[in-house]
Amino acid sequence: MQYLANDDPEVARIIQGEEARMENTLDLIAAENHAPRSIFEAQGSIFSTKAAEGYPGRRFHAGCRYADELERLAIHRAEKLFGAGHANLQPHSGVSANLAVYFSVLAAGDRILAMKLSHGGHLSHGDPASVTSQCFYFRHYGLDLQTERIDYEAVRAMAEAFKPRMIIAGASSYPRLIDYPLMADIAQSVSAYLLVDMAHIAGLVAAGVVPSPVPHADFVTFTTYKTLKGGRGGVILCKRAHAAKISKTIFPGAQGTPSLNLLAAKAVCLKLAMGSGFKQEQRKILANAAAFAAGFENKGYRIVSGGTDNHLVLVDLRAKGLTGDVAEKTLEAVGIVVNRNVIPGDPEKPDVASGIRIGSPGVTARGMGEVEVAQIVALMDSAMINRGKGDVLDSVSREVADLCRRFPIYRD
Repeated sequence: MQYLANDDPEVARIIQGEEARMENTLDLIAAENHAPRSIFEAQGSIFSTKAAEGYPGRRFHAGCRYADELERLAIHRAEKLFGAGHANLQPHSGVSANLAVYFSVLAAGDRILAMKLSHGGHLSHGDPASVTSQCFYFRHYGLDLQTERIDYEAVRAMAEAFKPRMIIAGASSYPRLIDYPLMADIAQSVSAYLLVDMAHIAGLVAAGVVPSPVPHADFVTFTTYKTLKGGRGGVILCKRAHAAKISKTIFPGAQGTPSLNLLAAKAVCLKLAMGSGFKQEQRKILANAAAFAAGFENKGYRIVSGGTDNHLVLVDLRAKGLTGDVAEKTLEAVGIVVNRNVIPGDPEKPDVASGIRIGSPGVTARGMGEVEVAQIVALMDSAMINRGKGDVLDSVSREVADLCRRFPIYRD
């Protein structure tokens, strides 16, 4: 950062501090990952300054020869990787991608059925705190509190009674696979569109290690910075029949010029996701998540839904007399970053929560496997149950630091 250090040493110092924090902590946030440096080069490229409203061949600015080439390449890669009829890579985020899908085929006030946030859904799926709830009429399905899995017959019954124009499948803290053919059947039975938000699992889908929603959904949205291991930003996949409506809703409907530097990073991560190394890493993400679930269960914790089929694990802390906020702060103090998370039927408020959400992508990207996961579980358990004992916490911190040194994020 030679130029930044000269122009703004304060910001340079903050960035360097964040780089050191990441290098010296174990990131178990399910919504995060460690992107390769080529992603940062693309995000910081000269495309940051180019205005290019519109689409390839139909821009509202001159000088878009390379912008067009870049966007066409990114679109081709997305469609090829996911087997999609059409891809739009201009959304600035996953939320803006979801909003674009809603407004492309729905009118304000139309009905949408989605998973409730407290059972694993997402804010942009009509939670009262989100602007989406002010634009459309949402109802929410939950999980069977005995199995902590989606009750598809209950979803079908709600759909038949509610008659939504759209049904959303997908979640931010649901550790199980979703039956996309069944959700598509439910949507078709009430003449509703099916949107699948696969923001968390896009990398797993790209690698073919979990089933793809693309053949079954009218629309699929995702972000590129989670399991897909890219930079920030959203993507919309859809059937060709919806392509024109999606394009118009993004521009001129909801956005101006796309962030071409972020689009460049999306193109890079899609290319990397086609490689054999990426597929191997995604398989390791699944194995490491399963190891986290088994490890915590062996330590006496209850695992929500009894396990995991993807990259994340929800751990119920109540058997240990813990709350999520206390666990989160304790673990961060020793160099392990997780987030507190409500569990289905949680008696605690979201800012306290009864659980923590653990994701395996970050440690997998550092090259760690099931042996290291077992060690991390032991360290987390030790820190949480000895949270008032400084000597124990100091010992855990040293072991975490040693793991980070042995498995650096960037090895060059």
